[in-house]
Amino acid sequence: MKRIRCIAVRLTLVLSCGLVARAGEELDAKIASVVDADAFKQAHWGILIVDRGSGDVLYERNADKLFAPASTTKLYSVAAALDALGADYRFETPVVRRGELDGNGVLAGDLILVGSGDLTFGGRSDAAGHIVFKDSDHTYANGNETAELTDPDPLGGLNELARTVASRGIQRVRGEVWVDDRLFERAEGSGSGPSRITPILVNDNVIDIVIRPTTPGAAAEVVCRPETAAYRLDAQVDTAAKDGGTSVEITTAGPGGIAVRGRIAAGHRPLVRIYEVENAASFARSLFIEALRRAGVVVDASPLVANRTSALPPFDEYKKLPRVAVLQSPPFAESARLILKVSHNLHASTLPLLVAVKNGKGTLGDGLRLERDFLIRAGVDAATISFGGGAGGSRADYTTPRATVQLLRYMRTRPDFAAYEQALPVLGVDGTLATAVKADSPARGKVRAKTGTLYWDNGLNGTSLLTSKALAGYMTTASGRELVLAMFVNNAHLENAGQTGRVGRVLGQLCELVYEEL
Repeated sequence: MKRIRCIAVRLTLVLSCGLVARAGEELDAKIASVVDADAFKQAHWGILIVDRGSGDVLYERNADKLFAPASTTKLYSVAAALDALGADYRFETPVVRRGELDGNGVLAGDLILVGSGDLTFGGRSDAAGHIVFKDSDHTYANGNETAELTDPDPLGGLNELARTVASRGIQRVRGEVWVDDRLFERAEGSGSGPSRITPILVNDNVIDIVIRPTTPGAAAEVVCRPETAAYRLDAQVDTAAKDGGTSVEITTAGPGGIAVRGRIAAGHRPLVRIYEVENAASFARSLFIEALRRAGVVVDASPLVANRTSALPPFDEYKKLPRVAVLQSPPFAESARLILKVSHNLHASTLPLLVAVKNGKGTLGDGLRLERDFLIRAGVDAATISFGGGAGGSRADYTTPRATVQLLRYMRTRPDFAAYEQALPVLGVDGTLATAVKADSPARGKVRAKTGTLYWDNGLNGTSLLTSKALAGYMTTASGRELVLAMFVNNAHLENAGQTGRVGRVLGQLCELVYEEL
């Protein structure tokens, strides 16, 4: 491609090849040296950088072409959910009783926990009520060795509900305990990690398995969180020599069984793996019964029995049944922060369904159409976009740099913009941007942006294909200028999946160039 450079600063020259170079030839040449490198010989780049206030285009490359956005899709789904729910919206998950409660505290009937779509369900909240996160979230644990668990008890919400039930004078439940998970229609998530989208979420519907090495030749320590009688752990993991390598496999071992096999090198950091439960409602039911018993409530029902939707009343009967407990979530702004900081696929995949429910509907398709309506109202060219889900892993997900910048510029006009902007990862500081630049980078802390990564195994060559690496958000440059930017690179060959981080640092390098030049 022949590159024609613009000599005067901010003089625009539109090329037939789809490239517009602005802000002088020095920046143009520096960006070209990065994106036209041999490592991206077969790749496609799309970049748009504009002035945050005026919207003046400062640099442009293929800004109207479609790119797989990967997890920058979450910028759209979170924005639509903020519009539908509001930053201050709180999920309320009630427990109702069906049956009479006598003077001795014996309930001759059932307790029903009604799923509300609460994304964290009290399992990530600290003492101040904030949702906490680690830069490498546990939902990604099966694909890396850096995942960490947060400190709060994942059963915090269930324990709170159980204590409230006990405080209401219920000492024994003679009937059943059920979980109502009919809030919306079932759907599959569109990203890695837990895949089943459900209205009830306890610990992201996974069991965390933590493996710690001991001494070479001895068995490793293997524990799970949360512990429940509904699942049995069969672990045989050896501690290898320090240079013996680490390899752990998690498999299903019959109904309610989890097998853990492999080895972990001596001195290795605690290794986290996850096991997604088969039925979220049955999982929550078992854990709730166990929480009730811990709170001193005698429950005749067994936690080993599967949840039965057929045993539930019609929705319109719930307003007639007495509430005995209710769990209120932190404000939705906290959930938005978790989703964007760590790129939480399961929660982002749930957002279109929550938007649908808020509008009296209940399917993924309903939610995506409502998201389209929001984008049109926001002045985003929705006709240029294709989404198949809320997280960014659907094969249908495509957007343009220009549409992404349109969304980002619109969001800054909203009264809830602070919640949106503060939810974004900060370059070199936290979330998925924590390691994109070095600690001494001049641009560190000057970019708030959502990242995206999507890759596939290349079976032909035994390598990996980076379908998408992306970054979109806001920047304050060295000169104090406020920018909005979107950067996408699609279809780059990698030797292995571990090199996606290297491409992420290339995007960090581009941020540094823009920071210094504009």
